[in-house]
Amino acid sequence: MPIPILRVELGASSLDTYLNQTKEDLSGAKDRIIPILDAVRRHGDSAVREYTKKFDGIELIELTVDPKSIKTNIPENLKSAFLKAKENIEAFHKHQVRKPIEVEIDGNRLGVKFTPIPSLAVYAPGGKALYPSSVLMGVIPAKIAGVSEIQLVTPPQKEGLPEILVWLCQILDIPRIVTAGGAQGIAACAYGTETIPKSEFIVGPGNAYVAAAKSHLAGLGIVGIDSPAGPSEVCIIADDSANPFWIACDMLSQAEHGEDSSAILLTTDETLAKEVSRQLEKAFIERPKRLAMKQKAIYENSAILIFPNLADCVAFSNQLAPEHLEIQTRSNEEVFSKVLHAGSVFIGPYSPVAMGDYISGTNHILPTASGSRIYSSLGVDTFLKRVTFQEIRKESLKRLYPQLQLMAELEGLDEEHGTSVRVRYEEI
Repeated sequence: MPIPILRVELGASSLDTYLNQTKEDLSGAKDRIIPILDAVRRHGDSAVREYTKKFDGIELIELTVDPKSIKTNIPENLKSAFLKAKENIEAFHKHQVRKPIEVEIDGNRLGVKFTPIPSLAVYAPGGKALYPSSVLMGVIPAKIAGVSEIQLVTPPQKEGLPEILVWLCQILDIPRIVTAGGAQGIAACAYGTETIPKSEFIVGPGNAYVAAAKSHLAGLGIVGIDSPAGPSEVCIIADDSANPFWIACDMLSQAEHGEDSSAILLTTDETLAKEVSRQLEKAFIERPKRLAMKQKAIYENSAILIFPNLADCVAFSNQLAPEHLEIQTRSNEEVFSKVLHAGSVFIGPYSPVAMGDYISGTNHILPTASGSRIYSSLGVDTFLKRVTFQEIRKESLKRLYPQLQLMAELEGLDEEHGTSVRVRYEEI
């Protein structure tokens, strides 16, 4: 059962399948999480304990833990790897710090200052979906932005909290771990409970129930979130100069995230397309770990699409607006210059997505399901609020009042809006 290979013209109706397949339907999860959110809002700690026992089979005594109170024993080589990733992520994100703006417009002093959000919860999945690298990605830009209150929220484990998460909290100076996962953990941080402080913002990956809880609470204006999340995805633009074995490896690196993951190759070369398909089949035999998951992701959610030229490949990619976009062509920079929508772009043959996932320094918390058309990757800006200001000068108020009065009269607000300016105008 080889991966589908389709020769297409841009705009063919058959492409709708690939444009829509990454959108996760959270409606079923939303129906299940709303009662949980409401129960936590009304009953606090007791509801968190109840749902944790129901879903995780664990009786929680303490809902929060001080990571400094736990001794860890992390291998030195693993520490070195995470410390190098931390160093690179910090170095890249420090360049994103915004500077205040102050300008003179029509005689008045106008500007922008940036202030951090007050508090943040970073969600870290547990069990088989343990992603400690996401802790670095969520916490580091927030700290650079100046967020003062950060807590980690993660499902409890029967064998205790994962040591790597505890150690990361220690080196990142996170004072609190909330030991509740799923919708109840998200609700506890969003509303606050007797023992869990409220967070104004929540970021980090999670299952469908976590995603649904974040999206629902954000829609109510209770918290801010990174972006609505769905299955992991990669789109690869390649011509006949690309290495088909490497491309197959990159597609499978997304497929091993989950059976609902997506990997789409856009190419101009039929020979490359067929060889990538062959390499995928070969990999299933040679690297059978998580085989069923990878095969379902590749056979049901992925494809190889052959276009007449690279321009059409880029046009389709911009419609898809993928989470990850790889470019492996003879004209990488030219192709990249035409990319409008992508969560993160990986340019050239030595830039697999996995480098950005772990250690290059960019952020791997990215919009999915075409979300990059309206959302950006997580960064320092995510945690900054833009506050505009103005200082109006007497001369400017006098000069602009007649035009303002006309506008206020048009909108029917001249009695008070207009008066608030007129009383000053008459004193000048």
